Amino acid sequence: MAAPGPGEYFSVGSHVSCLTCLGQRLQGEVVAFDYPSKMLTLKCPSSSAKPNLSDVILVNLAYVSDVDVINDRTETPPPLASLNISKLASRARTEKEDKLSQAYAISAGVSVEGQQLFQTIHKTIKDCKWQEKNIIVMDDVVISPPYQVENCKGKEGSALSHVRKIVEKHFKDVESQKSMQRTPAQQTQKDSSLSS
Repeated sequence: MAAPGPGEYFSVGSHVSCLTCLGQRLQGEVVAFDYPSKMLTLKCPSSSAKPNLSDVILVNLAYVSDVDVINDRTETPPPLASLNISKLASRARTEKEDKLSQAYAISAGVSVEGQQLFQTIHKTIKDCKWQEKNIIVMDDVVISPPYQVENCKGKEGSALSHVRKIVEKHFKDVESQKSMQRTPAQQTQKDSSLSS
């Protein structure tokens, strides 16, 4: 059966096996099924092989050639786990602030290098914000364009030293990535010049 017929559905908690149009066999527990869109959500064993994790796969039944119900669940499924609403709200607020900060930097005309540096610092030190084109870290350190180590200003101490180390490491990592990207291109040029 490619897709359920009128009035057919999959019970939450049932175990099913599907053969996709690509010949891939999927097997798992039904988490959700939406009849109008023919979308089936399966909880499958984790591809990382970690026992406490699961993969959740959305299957479009329009692209499935065969569906077999291995074990149909007839009893009522267990209640859904409760959500920590305050934690979710806090995470949403933090993400919104991060996106607004990125938008501010773009609208202020901050260079791509400055935006990348800000993101790098923000991963380590959350108390990081924009003030026009300057990066302000912990209200103690100001990094002005062009955002190099020598552009880090503030009261001498551990905060300034720490921020300088982050900036220095960031630019070393960027340079290392650039050299790794150049190497294959240079090798291709060298190979083509040798074959000429």
